[in-house]
Amino acid sequence: MQLIQVTNKKLIHAFHQLPYSIYKHDKNWIAPLRMMIEDIFNPEKNNTLKKGKASRWVAYKEGKPVGRIAAFHSSNYAHQFDQPTGGVGFFECIDEQEVADALFNVAKKWLTAEGMEAMDGPINIGENFFHWGLLVDGFIPQTFGMNYNPAYYHKLWNNYGFKTYYQQFSYNLDITSPDLPERFWKIAAWTAKKPGYTFENFTFRNQETYIRDFIDIYDQAWSKHDNYKPIDPQDLRDMISQSKLILEEEFIWFVYKEGVPIGFFMMIPDANQLIKYFPSGKMNLLKLIRLYYLKRRKVINRCRVIVMGVIPKFQKSGIESAIFYQLRQVLLRKDWYNEMELSWVGDFNPKMISIFEAVGGKKTITHQTLRYLFDREKEFKRSAIIED
Repeated sequence: MQLIQVTNKKLIHAFHQLPYSIYKHDKNWIAPLRMMIEDIFNPEKNNTLKKGKASRWVAYKEGKPVGRIAAFHSSNYAHQFDQPTGGVGFFECIDEQEVADALFNVAKKWLTAEGMEAMDGPINIGENFFHWGLLVDGFIPQTFGMNYNPAYYHKLWNNYGFKTYYQQFSYNLDITSPDLPERFWKIAAWTAKKPGYTFENFTFRNQETYIRDFIDIYDQAWSKHDNYKPIDPQDLRDMISQSKLILEEEFIWFVYKEGVPIGFFMMIPDANQLIKYFPSGKMNLLKLIRLYYLKRRKVINRCRVIVMGVIPKFQKSGIESAIFYQLRQVLLRKDWYNEMELSWVGDFNPKMISIFEAVGGKKTITHQTLRYLFDREKEFKRSAIIED
């Protein structure tokens, strides 16, 4: 077996082509757009890489590619834990433990040389909105940005020695359904109309204001939890720029109390419902025009909630339900959207889980974020629960 570091165009092509052999008989897999994955490894497109480093490898056996992996670290992730922690992701592998072990070993060796003492995976080089977690339940076509993998991957990771750091739950909701809990919506409507509160949806024109408000709320809501890492405004600018074709301004909401930002909600259309029409994963001008045409034809009927936050002072005031109330009015108007995925919420966040269940969400998918400590004698600790 050979493990070759990706250093040229030929190996980049092999890195992107390998999943097609893994999923050739799996109808649930939707090939991601190659340019979006490649941008993750480009410091000019991925601001996180300016604060860290990444490497990737392709495994060959008898001359054929049989696996791949990426390893990475960044200053805003590595040093928030008991030990410097890097990450591994974009893992694909045939059902052979020998190959998987070789991939994990090369990543571990590289991360060790970079000063890391543990690795989390499968995760992304950047925000945890996208490409985060190992799918262990709910093997259905995933929404845009959600990881999909064969069921046997869980065995490969566990046999190597990875342990569950936290579980990630995704919920399905038809927000326009008349069967949703009536009491919830009554409280939501009452809260939304309370004096002093204002609700605004995002606009591209004023994106700098909303980026600033997003970071302000995010820092207050998450800074005391061990999954917190500061967000660079440029990361949000990059995400908005790269997603502008599919973003809906009315899917992103902010809440203000007497003009002060106190909460946000961000949802995106499920672009995978468009991307599935481009199975090669490659884009050109004509394909981009067709993608835009399909969007105009309202092919997308599903959306995905990717992040929600309320500052601690207002977390028991019903603001979360009031945001859902605003969003419900939008979806009743844009009635071609009839399915919402609330993804994902960690098992360390019981309050948000209770909100998703109170609004009528049904748990449909489970991912896991795994951790491997290089010192095998060190005590393993799961992610801390967020206390009220």
